Amino acid sequence: MTDTGVVGQRTSMPSRVELYFQPAGLKVRVPPGVTLFDAASWNGIAIDSTCGGHGTCKKCKIRVTDGSVPASALDVRAFSATELRAGWRLACRALASDDAQLEVPPLATRPKAATVGVGRQVILRPAAQKRYLELAEPTLADQRTDLERVLAGLDDLELRVDLAVLRGLGQRLRAADFKVTAVIVDDALIDVQAGDTTQRLLGLAFDLGTTTVVATLLDLRTGTPLAVASMLNKQQPYGADVITRISATMLDAAALATMTRLAHETLAELAAEVCAAAGADPVDVAEVALAGNATMTHLALGVDPEPLGVAPFIMTARQLPDVLAADLAVPAHPRARAFVFPAFGAYVGGDITAGLLAAGMNRDARTRLFIDIGTNCEIVLGNRDWLLGTAAPAGPAFEGAAIRCGMRAADGAIEAVAVTPDGVALTVIGDRDPAGLCGSGLVDAVAGLVRVGLLDKSGRLVPAEIAAELAPALAPRLTMLGAERVFVLHWRGEPGDSADSIYLSQRDVRELQFAKAAIATGWQVLLDEAGLTAADIQQVLLAGSFGSYLSPASAIALGLVPKLAVLRVVAAGNVAGEGAKMALLSLRERAAALALLEEVRYVELSDREGFNDAFVDQLQFPG
Repeated sequence: MTDTGVVGQRTSMPSRVELYFQPAGLKVRVPPGVTLFDAASWNGIAIDSTCGGHGTCKKCKIRVTDGSVPASALDVRAFSATELRAGWRLACRALASDDAQLEVPPLATRPKAATVGVGRQVILRPAAQKRYLELAEPTLADQRTDLERVLAGLDDLELRVDLAVLRGLGQRLRAADFKVTAVIVDDALIDVQAGDTTQRLLGLAFDLGTTTVVATLLDLRTGTPLAVASMLNKQQPYGADVITRISATMLDAAALATMTRLAHETLAELAAEVCAAAGADPVDVAEVALAGNATMTHLALGVDPEPLGVAPFIMTARQLPDVLAADLAVPAHPRARAFVFPAFGAYVGGDITAGLLAAGMNRDARTRLFIDIGTNCEIVLGNRDWLLGTAAPAGPAFEGAAIRCGMRAADGAIEAVAVTPDGVALTVIGDRDPAGLCGSGLVDAVAGLVRVGLLDKSGRLVPAEIAAELAPALAPRLTMLGAERVFVLHWRGEPGDSADSIYLSQRDVRELQFAKAAIATGWQVLLDEAGLTAADIQQVLLAGSFGSYLSPASAIALGLVPKLAVLRVVAAGNVAGEGAKMALLSLRERAAALALLEEVRYVELSDREGFNDAFVDQLQFPG
């Protein structure tokens, strides 16, 4: 091998290139000319990326520790000269042209996530149930079949019987002296178990997010959560948002199968984790509920998502036919059922159906605004008499993508920022040295700079002389990095070395403005449609993991939500997960979720007259 310099290419390309990935300790051989990002992804090594390997997020950093990988033009802009000499490259632009040893930074597979949220008490009546039966043994006088004998013990139910139940039924009945437990889900008899197993009846609720997936194991007899866990969606290397993942399936015929497999691996790992934490046997999981947006649901079930990504944005189906837990590769009873939440449309998915169910939007007399903030922002306005919904393309800023020093909400991320004329105070996840800025910290930082006057209403950082007058203690943080003005949040090296700092750039502010304008235009359109003003809103619910950690005061200050009293803006948490739990615990709530499809009227923003003008108006920060 040669050094890590920019030069040293061979005059002829080898037929295969050997790459040694550390710390995985994995050696792979790939055709020359493929990117290091693809070489890693093909072999199950996850490299951080939010753009899906298109060279826009600059997150896929990898270090060449031995061998020659020439620097690309994008590398020169993404890394300092010192970092380039140390071998740092963007994996999506680095081509495998020679044997090399590579160091892959660890991926934060456990981002900070909301695992619980606002919910309601429900009447416990799950679709899954167990009945203990003590049956009379056959005699010459009683020659009913084994199945007839079991069904007679369940004569208050009209049941379908899975064929697999019949296999071995006779042997099982006789081995158990005809003392057995019938396992029923909805109107299907899915198993007959030896002895009394009625004390073991479990369900798994999943919130299948684009970024984070949350699993909760429930005791269906009592409604008690037994364990909860979350992890990064393993599809992450294909992009931070649904559009990049849909695009991946359009560009690569194998991508759909790969992303389906990755979704299954994510669900399976979480299911195994919560079962282990509770000391539970996965075979006792009789039913699964899954809430996810339309794209995540399509990918998890192996359904082509391409029509979701091109106009007129059509789903394959709003409600799905019978689905088994096995169709999602979830370790559970072999014939466990899966309830997949229906979607309103291509960009208002089953996770929003679940969230509205948990929040009781169709039960409350108050007029409330429900906002699930993410790359795609879903917004619902209304009360028990009417509901209006829409979706706004907020972009990836809230996930830390497209932000110069952005990162996900994991250890080292700045999650809260307090800016006063006297200084800057940071709150960092994991109480460690800051490594980057996540979405909630971004919103706080911008809101703080607006309050002290270092950002004007248009989102422009004020000139140095004005900064010196308004906040002399902060003025040294307002500096130049190349040709761009930045505000330094944390000096990692010597004060004054802006290149080795965590900063907020002028471009970062613009990214947040575009996201804020899309969301604010969305809820303003719904208010106009309803003939209401912001003063008519009695409560704002901020849903999802991002909404859980977003400061209501900062959201109001930026105009991300209507200007209301701070106490009216509530972090609702993981309401999608709460809705999934409710669907497992109550048939009545499951029916209510299906009814929501007819209760919410969808308002399309893209063809709305005046949308572009309203969007431009919302780019400014409130005065």
